[in-house]
Amino acid sequence: MKQAYILVLYYSRYGALEKMARLVARGVESIDGMEARIRTVPAVSAVSEAVEAEVPEQGAVYCTEDDFSQCAGLALGSPTRFGNMAAPMKYFLDSTGSQWMSGSMIDKPAGVFTSTASLHGGQEATLLSMQIPLLHHGMLISGLPYSETALNQTRTGGTPYGPSHLAGADGKLPISDDEAELCQALGKRLASIALKLSAD
Repeated sequence: MKQAYILVLYYSRYGALEKMARLVARGVESIDGMEARIRTVPAVSAVSEAVEAEVPEQGAVYCTEDDFSQCAGLALGSPTRFGNMAAPMKYFLDSTGSQWMSGSMIDKPAGVFTSTASLHGGQEATLLSMQIPLLHHGMLISGLPYSETALNQTRTGGTPYGPSHLAGADGKLPISDDEAELCQALGKRLASIALKLSAD
């Protein structure tokens, strides 16, 4: 029997989201009986002839339909683009109509995470925008409760809608201890909920 997994799906241009995805995955794998499957999505281009290689030069491999539809839960990460998710993530989600039709994502837990250049650069709006298609899929949205003490003490990123990171104008600020703690908390929460749901 295959082990259940949480799909940690992200798009990262400068590396912050990839680091956050690995922290979320660490939280997932702190729960016995659940593994993390880290995947990414290809960039999109305004040049219609442009085609990405089937396997990226670095980082996680691209997400397949099976990766998406067979997961026990989903953690979705995207940088902020004017208070919304980045186009590559939106493009991927727009291609999941067959999973919507089949209902393969219904009643699975989902959470979201993001990174921005500035602290008030649309983190919460981006997280909310990412939740909308997941609600259409019938997923169970999971944020972060205030029992996570890092939510009250953070001076960088972190929201009840999901983990966030302040990357700075040059994108080089490291992930803070509070941000890292909240990323792991999301992974742990999604894995725990998925296991409880599978036991019912």
